[in-house]
Parts: sequence; C-alpha cells; structure tokens
Amino acid sequence: MKLLRTLSTSRLVLLIIAVAVLVAGVAAIAVAASGGSGPTPPPKPLAQAVHDSLSGPSPKGVTARIKFTNKLFPSGAITGQVGSALMSGASGRLWATNDGRGRLELQSNAGDVQVVWNDTEVTVYDASSNTVYRAKPPADGKSSAKSSADQGGIPSVAKISNFLAKLGEHASLSSAEPSNVAGQEAYTVRISPKHDGGLLGAAELAFDATRGVPLRLGIYAQGASTPVLELAASHISYGPVPASDVNVAPPAGAKSVDLGSLTRNGKDTAGQVHASGLKPVQAAATFPVVAPDRLVGLPRQDVRLVGKSDSKAALVVYGHGLGAIVVVERAGAAGNSGAMGSLPQVSLNGVTAHELATQLGTALTWKRGEVTYVLAGSVPPAAAEAAARALG
Repeated sequence: MKLLRTLSTSRLVLLIIAVAVLVAGVAAIAVAASGGSGPTPPPKPLAQAVHDSLSGPSPKGVTARIKFTNKLFPSGAITGQVGSALMSGASGRLWATNDGRGRLELQSNAGDVQVVWNDTEVTVYDASSNTVYRAKPPADGKSSAKSSADQGGIPSVAKISNFLAKLGEHASLSSAEPSNVAGQEAYTVRISPKHDGGLLGAAELAFDATRGVPLRLGIYAQGASTPVLELAASHISYGPVPASDVNVAPPAGAKSVDLGSLTRNGKDTAGQVHASGLKPVQAAATFPVVAPDRLVGLPRQDVRLVGKSDSKAALVVYGHGLGAIVVVERAGAAGNSGAMGSLPQVSLNGVTAHELATQLGTALTWKRGEVTYVLAGSVPPAAAEAAARALG
C-alpha cells in the first residue's frame, strides 16, 4: 500500500515482526495483549488521526515487552517438533533501531524463539527443534536514506481520506477509537472484509497517537468476540538501542533451513513462473496436473507452473479473495512427511491425508500415485475435505 511505504522502519516494527513470524512457516501470527489504563487522545476522524500520528517525531529506537498468545489451533492439533513458542504463545521482548535492525525474543515452556532482522537477512531460531530459518527480505532501498526524507513524505489528510475511501470499497472500517495501549495514548481501528473473507472476521490495529508506531494487532475469526491471534506491546519505551541488542547470532550448531528470497524478482525465488494457463502448464509439467473447471462451487481462476527449475509445482487457485482455495501439486515428494505428517488423519477416496484445521482455515496434504497435493483455504474442514475428494 502506498500509505505504508511512506513509513520508516521503526514505525512498522510490529508489522515487521508479523512478517518474520510468517517466514518461520507459521500459518498466522498470534499475540495477546491487554489494553492499558491511562490517558487517551482526543477523538478525531480516522484520516486525521493517521496523519497526525505519522507527523509526530520518529523515535530513534524501540524497546518493548510483548505478549504472544495463540488460540488459532485446537488443543492437541499441533504436537512434536512444531510445538514451539510460535505455536503455543509466549511472552518476550523486542528491540528495534531506526535503521532497519531488530530482535524479538519469545520465551515459553514449549521452547524459546528468537527473530533477528536487518536490511539483508531475516533469521528465526526455534530452540525446540534447534533450527534456524533464514530468508532475504525484499529489496526496498536503504532504510537510513528513507528515514531522513520520511518527515517530508507524510501524505496529506486528503490523500489518506482518498486511500481509506478506496479501501472502504472492499472492507468495512471503524472510526479511530481513542485508547491506551502499553501506557501510550493510541487509536484503535477495526477492519473487516465486505465479501470473500473466508473464515476471517476482522482485524484490529492500535497505533501510537503521536508517533505512528503499531502497538497491537489482533485477528478475529468469523463470529468471534475475542481475537484468535493478537500481537501487542504491554510496555514500550522510545530511544536509542545499542547494536549489541539487535546483532545476535543463532547457536553455531543449529540446523539451518534456507527459505530463499521473499521478493518476487529474485532468480531463485520459489514463485518463479515457468508457464501459465491450464494447457501450457499441463504440457510443461512432468506430472499429471489435475485442475477441474470448478471446485466445491468455486470457479478456477489461475493455473501456473512455479518454483525452482528442479522442483516445479503446479499452483491452481479457485475463487476470489480470502475465501479462495489454493492447490499445489508436485511430483516426487513424500506427501505425509515432515511436520504435516504428525497431524490428524482423514480419508480421501481411499487415500490417507493429514489435516491442519484452524479457526481461520484448513490445510490438507496427501499423495496419490507419484503426485503430492497440498490444499489450503480459509474454509471449514468439511469444505476443504470435499474439495480434496473432488480432485480425485
């Protein structure tokens, strides 16, 4: 979004954390925090509140205590190697500088997690499996160069109002509700999809009224009164952060998993497109591609052959928006190995599949013949299983 591109790294620090957690392979972010008691800012229209918060002083750094709570997964659904703080929830601390570096530590009985990021790399160390996941963030210029020009690039109230009006065509937006989060005067806004939202009910964002720093992010399932995922600061302070607080390496003996580049333009990205359209994909793939015109009532929207040259996969999308179903088909992989192999089993036309059911969506993986399938969507388990059976 153009509005977010005008913000400095320090003002997007909690959103960066959300991206880092996704890099770790988690289906969603979960962090719980309570609203604080204290003074609240004056009521303002949303566009004015956003503008005024972005026009405030940019902090030289951020230090915060946060709480991370995960109600996404049913009890007992996740066991074994993936039972880390990222799945069970945890408390921790955050350090971030205004030049694009930061560290997040989460501590829990299930195993600690440490996330470290800078301009060139994001690492997520999971102590429960002694594994470090590495990824390269999208190239976005130099943060330090941007920060000096940030104050001059604040969008006007009119531009923000225009952006919110366009967003309002697809989602319902609340007003800017005065609140207090982590001892800071803040505004809270709630957004919910108008259509094609799948199981997603709404999202809430609280931001510092005078600095524009995100303080709380909550995700709600349809019909839920409490968030299933929420990331929030319980205490926050602004000021310089020593380099030693953000330059921390994972243990030397940890297993390493390279997730590649997060940008779509990298030559080795998993999203590289080799063919597009059903017939070209079927002709280029080395395995039979199953892609009916419709799947559980959803029309087929896109078919692509993606991935590295030595691990191509067919990506098929059905439906629109967050309510879409995505199917990934590839040859030669073991369908029920790894983390998904420890999940509950379901029967699909005589084939055993493993299923991850959450309040926000369902994922299934199975193998038929020499082809492995992964199906995911923000749909209930019954709908996901019906779609999987319709693939044969």
